[in-house]
Amino acid sequence: MKRRSFIKQSALASSVLLAPSFVQSANSLVLNNNNYKRLIIVQLSGGNDGLNTIIPMMNDIYYKSRPSIGIKKSEALNVTSDIGFNPNFLPMQRLFDSGNLFVINNVGYPNPNRSHFRSTDIWQTASDENQFLKYGWVGRYLDANAKQSYNAIELDDSLSLALKGKELNGIATKNPKALFNASNDPYFKQLLSHQSDQHLSEHNLGYLYKTLVSAKSSAKYIYEKNNVKNSTITYPNHDFGKQLKTTANLINSNIDTKIFYTSLGSFDSHANQLNSQGRLLKIYAETMEALVKDLKSSGTFDDTLILTFSEFGRRVTQNAGKGTDHGAANNVFVIGNQLKKQGFYNDLATLTDLDENGDIKYEIDFREIYATVLSKWLDVDAKTILNKDFKALDFI
Repeated sequence: MKRRSFIKQSALASSVLLAPSFVQSANSLVLNNNNYKRLIIVQLSGGNDGLNTIIPMMNDIYYKSRPSIGIKKSEALNVTSDIGFNPNFLPMQRLFDSGNLFVINNVGYPNPNRSHFRSTDIWQTASDENQFLKYGWVGRYLDANAKQSYNAIELDDSLSLALKGKELNGIATKNPKALFNASNDPYFKQLLSHQSDQHLSEHNLGYLYKTLVSAKSSAKYIYEKNNVKNSTITYPNHDFGKQLKTTANLINSNIDTKIFYTSLGSFDSHANQLNSQGRLLKIYAETMEALVKDLKSSGTFDDTLILTFSEFGRRVTQNAGKGTDHGAANNVFVIGNQLKKQGFYNDLATLTDLDENGDIKYEIDFREIYATVLSKWLDVDAKTILNKDFKALDFI
């Protein structure tokens, strides 16, 4: 086989890039179901407008800053005497009332970057604003703690920087069946038949061959687990709903995976925000409620924590297009059944003390949330993974 053909036909390997020492680890898995805690990460990509998600109903500055797009007090879903949820957040209000939703306000980092790509990189690598890291915070978790190639799974066709480690990457698959079928394609099998080809070692492709072997083994394991226990819960008919339904199937089937990464996009609401954001928040809220019902029905919710973030919030003042421009600090949602605190961790921003760009200032560093999840939920050394010491918060 020609070297060029070998590389061209090896696309499946991009979903799982492992160090050779981990090859075939999937064949010797032993899962301990006792206290097997899992983390689901949800990224609201594009910069969700936190101010129109969690509404400061008694704040006159909010309504003066947003005469066209501010959520009216009569439309907001009251959760406290002065705070309301977006009207499309009714399922989240039910989670809030049941004690399963925790909101952390004014989350960000020093000297915020308002570029989607750079800010996403900062959140995914847990870096400083002027620090450029090649490996994600979940990837570093895998390097330090993982024993299986698919200890972290992203429900997508490509792997985010968050799940890329120096020694071990997570695996990306939107459809376990499609991944399994690809691994059994005749051409893929032909690739695996060339392990003795001299050019593999000559061109340093022996590693790639071993990666293909591991990809095939992982694809088979994930596919089999995905079929163990199929959900009977109805999810929104949307790609995001499919991501979370697959996640629930895998968790309820006791797959040996600690971290799941999912995303819902198109939150970049520069114009006509009310309709576009409202539609997305409805999809998110309905999917979260379906996921919680699914996990509760199988007895896996107690050991699952769901963390939702967006790479930044939006400007306080609306723009001429009845939308909002890129901002800074935002809210983070934590869903679970093992929360020490319920409701709100801290107060909403007063809107009287904004930064020079008219954005909400951060109060909580997002890496403090990561440190909390790593040390108190996943029970690992957060400092080793985050590269510096961040205080843990007291919510789990």
